[in-house]
Amino acid sequence: MPIKDSELILNPDGSIYHLNLKPENISDTIIFVGDQDRVEKITQHFDSIEFSTQKREFKTQTGYYQGKRLTVISTGIGPDNIDIVLNELDALVNIDLETRQPKEVLSSLNIIRIGTSGSLQEDIPVDTFLISTHALDINGMLHFYQIDGISNPEVEDAFIEHTNWDKNKARPIIIENSKFLEKEFESDKIFKGMTGTAGGFYGPQGRILRLPLKDAGLNSKLDNFVYKDFRITNFEMETSVIYGLSKLLGHEALSLNAIIANRANGDFSKNPKKTVEKLIKYALERIINI
Repeated sequence: MPIKDSELILNPDGSIYHLNLKPENISDTIIFVGDQDRVEKITQHFDSIEFSTQKREFKTQTGYYQGKRLTVISTGIGPDNIDIVLNELDALVNIDLETRQPKEVLSSLNIIRIGTSGSLQEDIPVDTFLISTHALDINGMLHFYQIDGISNPEVEDAFIEHTNWDKNKARPIIIENSKFLEKEFESDKIFKGMTGTAGGFYGPQGRILRLPLKDAGLNSKLDNFVYKDFRITNFEMETSVIYGLSKLLGHEALSLNAIIANRANGDFSKNPKKTVEKLIKYALERIINI
């Protein structure tokens, strides 16, 4: 049965609703960035650009870097935007937009996030890089999907006990990255750890301005959570949903983090743009081997 117009929304030109893209506009290797201005920070290194578009915060450019076709997309901030971007990208490659039915043979995308993040550990300083081996989802968005096959109940239970997690909040979920992609991007120049993904920048990440927090000690509980080889190294707002939806949809995903703040000692990078640029070059050097 075809997917209803109200569920799979297309623009008058046949492009997917939010991203304003058609299947031929994207590569099978896609770089995610949050900030739309960062798209061109990456594509300025390309040999050529064949396609560009933007709708709202979703800016896309597709081109070639050292002979490899790549797409760069800005997702904006937060788990809700990742829900839009990943579902619409999957529709472009795995749903026939004319018949509105899933394809019999499904395709897998390689998705690499290049983002900024704050370290929760003193031994991971500002201006370093970190690969998210796992993502800790504490924002609840993934609970709208069937996640039993991608969660890690043993570690999640340990985290819930350690933090005395409020039962009124969504159950935390821990999702693994793509080990295939991790092998391509790991080196002795980059840290590894579990990345916490919050649903907001202020209260959900323990920042206090005028509003008191439900659990003012949550950040310190995150800092000192240790279970077997697991510890939470950094905090941001996208990785867990990238990992979760990619697992559910059959895509490979990896999150690369430029550490521009250290919440444990209060440091902030003196030149965050330079750190991000170094991470972009680091990623591009390795992405051509995928």
